Amino acid sequence: MPGGRSLHVYSGKPVRQLLFSEALLQTKGPLPTLATQPPATHHNKTNSDQESTMDRILQEVSAVGRRLEGMDSAMVSLTAETKSIHVEIASFQTRVLGCQ
Repeated sequence: MPGGRSLHVYSGKPVRQLLFSEALLQTKGPLPTLATQPPATHHNKTNSDQESTMDRILQEVSAVGRRLEGMDSAMVSLTAETKSIHVEIASFQTRVLGCQ
């Protein structure tokens, strides 16, 4: 292991996480992927990324809201159908019991 650390220090952690953590500890300065872009472009990209992420989240939330509204209306109609079925059963029982 880099840095002369023994394995027992890392027990219970996934190996990939350990290697990534170790690489971050060894890295000086910005990460290579960030260093390839100029800072101004990076900041603008981050803001637009955040905005597009927020837009996506809002779209997903509104889609979930629409699904819930659909489920609500389905529940209302199902409840109405159930009530009408109960009424039909009651009238059937009344007719059958009345005939006996």
